[in-house]
Amino acid sequence: MEKLTITLTDRPPVRVDKEQWPIIASAKDWDNEHEFQANRTWHLKVRQHEDGRCIVYGIYSTNWHNENDLRGGELVDDVACVPETIKSVADYLGFNARLADECIADLPAEDL
Repeated sequence: MEKLTITLTDRPPVRVDKEQWPIIASAKDWDNEHEFQANRTWHLKVRQHEDGRCIVYGIYSTNWHNENDLRGGELVDDVACVPETIKSVADYLGFNARLADECIADLPAEDL
């Protein structure tokens, strides 16, 4: 059982079991041609528990000495609010809106 601690915005971090909270959507970007050469990376992820709760979170990592890493996220009880929350987390962290759109597009398709 592998645990993961996730930093949330304006509340204490949460610790989850990765198996019980699988990633259902994600998007990432970096500032170089190849990710392994990147000086900066941006990640947005959505994890969902079988009870329907979701955690939307983002991580900005930098190798520049005059910059700081950033983390933030939100716990969401209503899955219908996840797209709005993705945009909110991305905005809070200063991410490009395209990254939020890519993460929303990666969510599981809705059957109509």
